[in-house]
Amino acid sequence: MTTPDAAGPLRRQAQRLAAQLLSGPPAAGTAEVARWLLAVQAQDPRGARLAVRARSRAKSAADVDTALTRDRSVVVTWLNRGTLHLVPAEDYWWLHPLTTPPLLRGNARRLAQEGVPPADAERAVTVIERAVTAEGPLTRAQLAERIAAAGVRTQGQAIVHLLALASLRGLIVRGPMAERDHAYALVRDWLGAPPAGFDRDRALAELAVRYLAGHGPASDRDLAKWAGLPLRDARCGLAAIAGRLADRDDGLADLALRRDAGPLPPPRLLGAYDPLLLGWDSRDPVVGPHGRLIAINGLFRPFALVGGRAVGTWSLPGGKAALVPFAPLSGAEAAALAADAAEVERFLRPEPGREPEPGPEAEPGPEAEPGLEAEPGPEPGPADG
Repeated sequence: MTTPDAAGPLRRQAQRLAAQLLSGPPAAGTAEVARWLLAVQAQDPRGARLAVRARSRAKSAADVDTALTRDRSVVVTWLNRGTLHLVPAEDYWWLHPLTTPPLLRGNARRLAQEGVPPADAERAVTVIERAVTAEGPLTRAQLAERIAAAGVRTQGQAIVHLLALASLRGLIVRGPMAERDHAYALVRDWLGAPPAGFDRDRALAELAVRYLAGHGPASDRDLAKWAGLPLRDARCGLAAIAGRLADRDDGLADLALRRDAGPLPPPRLLGAYDPLLLGWDSRDPVVGPHGRLIAINGLFRPFALVGGRAVGTWSLPGGKAALVPFAPLSGAEAAALAADAAEVERFLRPEPGREPEPGPEAEPGPEAEPGLEAEPGPEPGPADG
C-alpha cells in the first residue's frame, strides 16, 4: 500500500510520465512528439528515433526520416546546452536565438583546443555557407572535404565544432537524410524566410509554457538546466505565464487544466539519451540507485522502464534487443519487455532497399553532462557530427 508520504512523489512522477507522452494517448508521429516536448536530444540518431517510437504511433524509423526530409516538419541543430536537438521547424526561429548565444564562447574555446585559430574558423564558416548555397544539402563528410581544401584543419573533433559554429551563427541546420547520413542545409533555403523580429521576453514565456507541457510539474531550476539558460531567465518566463499555472502545494510549476495523469505506463524499452532522463535537475526519480549504470561521464545508455522506474539497461547486438535487468523481473514484466523488444526490433528494421537504421556515430571526445557548460560531443560510443 502506498503510504501518505510516498503518495506525493509517486503522483508527481505519474504526472511527469504523462506529460512526456509515455502514458495516455500517444502522439500521431514525429512532428507531434517534437511539438509537445519542444526539443528532443538527438546526438544519438537511434535514441532520438526511439524517443519518437515510445511516444507516438510512428511505425518505423523511416517515419522520422520522412518528417526530416520530405515534410521538413522537424530539424536537428545545436540548441539547449550545446547539444543536438530535434525540434519543430517552426520553433527553430525563436528557440535558436534564445538558447544559442551562451554557447559561442565554449565553441571558440573548443576550436582553439582542436588547433583551429579564429581566422581559420571564419574561413571554414564561409566555405560551409557557400557550399550549401551552391550545392544544396551536404553531409559532414562532404563539407569536411571542402573545408580541408580551403586549408582549415578538420581532424579530430574540429569538423564537429566548425559545423556547430555555422549552426550557432544561424546559417545551417541538419535537415534531410542523405541515405543513412544526415545532411546540413542552408537555413534560409530549408526553412524559408524568418519571421519578423525576435522578442526575448515572449520567447522566454513560450519556453516556459512549452517546457511545462512536456515536463511539468517542474521547478525553475529544472527549466533553467534543461534549456541551458540562467535561473533568472527561467524565473522570468514562469512569471510571465503565472496566470496559466496551476495552484500546487509542493512549490513546483505546472500548467492548469492538465488532464489527469492516469496509470503509470506499461513496461517499455527507451533509447539512449531519452528525454525522461534529461528534463529535470535530478533523474533520481527514474534511475534510483542505478544512476551510474545508466548515465556516466555524460553518456546515457538505453534502459528499460517498469512502473515508472529504470529496471535495467539494454543493447542491440546483431539487431536483437538484449536486456540486462538490475534485479530479477516478474514473469509478467519480463514478458511485457520481451514484447516491446520485438516492437523495437521491428521499428528499427530497415525497409527493403533502405540502408540500416543509423545508430551511434563514432565521434571521439566526451559529451558534456547536460546542465554543465555543454559542447558538441559524441553519442554513447556515439557522436554527433
